[in-house]
Amino acid sequence: MELDEIQAVLESFSHRDWQQADEDAGPIRFAMVGLGWWTRDEALPAVEDSTLCETTVVVSGSTEKTEAVIDEHESVHTGLTYEEFGAGEAADAYDAVYVCTPNARHLEFVDIAADQGKAVLCEKPMEATVERAEEIVDSCRNADVTAMIAYRMHTEPAIRRARELLRAGVIGDPIHAHSDMSQGIIGWGADQWRLDPDRAGYGTSVMDLGIYSVNTTRFVLGRDPIAVQSMMHSDHEFFSAVPDEVAAFTVAFEDDIYATCTASQNAHLNSYLRIVGSEGVIRIEPAFHGESSLDVTSGETTIDVDTDQVNQMEAEFDYFADCFLSDREPYATPEHGLLDMRTLAAIYESNESAETIEI
Repeated sequence: MELDEIQAVLESFSHRDWQQADEDAGPIRFAMVGLGWWTRDEALPAVEDSTLCETTVVVSGSTEKTEAVIDEHESVHTGLTYEEFGAGEAADAYDAVYVCTPNARHLEFVDIAADQGKAVLCEKPMEATVERAEEIVDSCRNADVTAMIAYRMHTEPAIRRARELLRAGVIGDPIHAHSDMSQGIIGWGADQWRLDPDRAGYGTSVMDLGIYSVNTTRFVLGRDPIAVQSMMHSDHEFFSAVPDEVAAFTVAFEDDIYATCTASQNAHLNSYLRIVGSEGVIRIEPAFHGESSLDVTSGETTIDVDTDQVNQMEAEFDYFADCFLSDREPYATPEHGLLDMRTLAAIYESNESAETIEI
């Protein structure tokens, strides 16, 4: 593709191309369930700066945490225990529920929110097992509520622009992808729920990090996974309860496109995504943390693409609110998240059986 054609594709992009509701249509009011570091350091400040949302209620097993959040955030006026939330107290004070607890507790709080008729934004992975994820799908479907799995990369400008470049044929036909997401969690504290199968699910590196490679590649390609192969191991005593201190896996997508991925919770912080096509390459690095950089090669031409740097969580919350306010279904429905859960489960099964597992 010629340089002027690539530039035309790039210039046609708007990083909030998903927005349909008027900016004065909101805000929708959130109850945030689970006050771990991600909610307090990332989600609450993001909503505070958002266009279409505000947080009014927080829910935790710790009244000390709820009182601290109320003191820190002007819009938050009610703190509930998990039991009070389940009993429906202060239900008229919020329109939507953000669930950010250990994976194995997502279902119970999604059920409560759906039963109340509240919109649901549930963190990924959507649960600890496929079976419990299926129950989330049924719960949200039966209640007919707006529901979304919190894939923040879907509103990341670099990822969305990569998707448009691929759709426009800038790199020809996609052939394969490479991706990594790694970090080091040793030293984060002894009680790491991500290392507890009863709370995290099948493992740690693939469940917590590999899902970024699986879902983001799926989003950019616009194709679903159909089979996997994998290898993983845990040698360090810190990871004795899980199989995947380090993991490498291949995902076969529709149209015979393969993604080779790695993930580790005992490595240097790193992330990238590369899509290799018949006529070029799209590269994003870092892809899943920090300020993403994007470049594309098409034939003999390589361009460093300027992308808007946004707060990924702020954009995610505004996108969800926009869907709610404009009465449309989000891209990452619970059904969408369920396919990822089946893919993750298949990756762990492939490691145990040393076989290719169809999804």
